[in-house]
Amino acid sequence: MRALVIGASGGIGSAVSQQLQRDRWDVAGLSRSVDGFDVGNEASVEKGMAAQSGPFDLIFVAVGILAPLWGAPEKALSAIKADDMARVFAVNTIGPALILRHAARLLPKDRRAVVATLSARVGSIGDNNIGGWHSYRASKAALNQIVHGAAIELGRSHKQSVCVSLHPGTVETAFTENYAGRHKTVPADDAAANLLRVISKLTPDHSGGFYDYAGAEIVW
Repeated sequence: MRALVIGASGGIGSAVSQQLQRDRWDVAGLSRSVDGFDVGNEASVEKGMAAQSGPFDLIFVAVGILAPLWGAPEKALSAIKADDMARVFAVNTIGPALILRHAARLLPKDRRAVVATLSARVGSIGDNNIGGWHSYRASKAALNQIVHGAAIELGRSHKQSVCVSLHPGTVETAFTENYAGRHKTVPADDAAANLLRVISKLTPDHSGGFYDYAGAEIVW
């Protein structure tokens, strides 16, 4: 079995890569820190993805930011800044969309294969009862729409494919350490095991959906 993990040096991406390797998968990885793979730069994404040779049984996209390095998630509409919002969308939405442009070429047509992209429960419009974090929420909601559309398109040419958004829970990584607050957190290794367990049970009937770390469907 072969996997491509994008964001392989991050907390969740690294843990997923290691778990897959322990399970004797052949794992290829792409990341900014190791490969210079910058999802916020179209040329970088095209170069990195064009260099990959499929087929992959799993493409796991684990890229994302809560806010730019120079900013923080907005607590109110008055805190929205155009440049900050554009950066969040560039990484959380546009970057994965550019990656998904290559999915059809990299997936097998003769067997089941999964494309799983990390989203977040706060990207659910139906589950938003407290507001705030406008750029992050909106970027993940937009990502979910991209994934849903990609699933429809992939399903036409790759009948056994599964393309989903996944919510990992609040994971103990540098990504969340300043914002976890009172939310229960889980170690990255546990989050990876949970996500891979969910992935192992997905069928083409799940394609286009949005699921949490326990496999429960999340409202759009």
